[in-house]
Amino acid sequence: MSISNWLYKLCRWVLAGVFIYAGFSKLVEPGAFAALLEAYGVVPASLLLPVAIFLPALEVAAGLGLVFDIEGSLALIAGLLGLFVSMLIYAIWIGLDVDCGCFGSEELTAAALHSLRPALYRDLFMLADVVFLYVWRRCTATRPVEARQLVDKLLNKRRTKDAYV
Repeated sequence: MSISNWLYKLCRWVLAGVFIYAGFSKLVEPGAFAALLEAYGVVPASLLLPVAIFLPALEVAAGLGLVFDIEGSLALIAGLLGLFVSMLIYAIWIGLDVDCGCFGSEELTAAALHSLRPALYRDLFMLADVVFLYVWRRCTATRPVEARQLVDKLLNKRRTKDAYV
């Protein structure tokens, strides 16, 4: 396997790991994440808890999809990063004194406004990683795995094991 293939996998796995970790850390305490969302003032109060559960679950699902290079997972991560970058720019622009909430309640004690700019730079760096992954796929004609193909492959392995038992 070439160095560029390893670089592609490493970039994919690191990005996936960040999303899985960030999602799980928010799912552990959805109430705390809902309070952070409330501080941004963009989610209606009646939807705070459902969004505080759905968004991190989506992050975890996208991260897991990227680990296995499943079609659509990179696009989902790109969309989530676009949303996060937009929210951070909004918060910085209007001078919100809130924490970014990127990694759940562990950041609640962080220096609020001072964590927004580094979070924005981190998300922009991850967006650059997404661009690299898309460019790499295009230049090498690599296609991600369709979810249906992955399920079929897993089921066929199981059927093969069951046939030998």
